[in-house]
Amino acid sequence: MTESASPYISRARVTVLGVHPADPPFRIVEVDGEMVSTARSMTDVLLIAAGAGITIHDLDDPDEVRWVGGGKFRWRAH
Repeated sequence: MTESASPYISRARVTVLGVHPADPPFRIVEVDGEMVSTARSMTDVLLIAAGAGITIHDLDDPDEVRWVGGGKFRWRAH
């Protein structure tokens, strides 16, 4: 199922986009729809959110974090 076909639209303020193949690979993090930083790990996502005044209690909760192009364990390009 594609994201556009999903009946559920996440209300998450934090969105983590797909992996960019670089050395090291990274993911772009958006807060409230604006690109704010890049992350190389789950810890980076938590720190970026905290810097924006957002406390994430559960990285698996789609109301807290929206993962695009792979979940929280995907940090390498295919």
